[in-house]
Amino acid sequence: MRAVVQRVKEASVSIDGETIAQIGPGYAVLLGIRTTDTKADAEGLAEKIVHLRIMEDDEGKMNRSILDAGGAVLSVSQFTLYGDARKGRRPSFIDAAAPEQAEPLYEAFNSRLRTLGVRVQTGRFRAKMLVEIHNDGPVTLLLDTETA
Repeated sequence: MRAVVQRVKEASVSIDGETIAQIGPGYAVLLGIRTTDTKADAEGLAEKIVHLRIMEDDEGKMNRSILDAGGAVLSVSQFTLYGDARKGRRPSFIDAAAPEQAEPLYEAFNSRLRTLGVRVQTGRFRAKMLVEIHNDGPVTLLLDTETA
């Protein structure tokens, strides 16, 4: 499982001009799910993200978790994180999980975030979305359960 985590001032998702999800300060998480991922990967990655200390404290240092800061998460499924463009000019998505496997793991990830006390807004699985991210810092991390 792979996640791009961006600390944001605000973020939103729109479909066909209608805003379906919106958060203020917190994280925008773009989540890619691989064919070999499990529910344990989804839950473990959610816990890692919740406890990351990348929110600023009163001195402007990255020293607080999203829970400490009272932030929210905008979670967006993004199979293209497993696009492989090493050969040719057209990426291969063979490592990306099929929707039937990916959607329950995406939901398990979001559910675990909520269980841990984070407010979560989501995109719409398999929809064409406009994701607006106002990166704060900028702070962006790439997390991967295969290397964790």
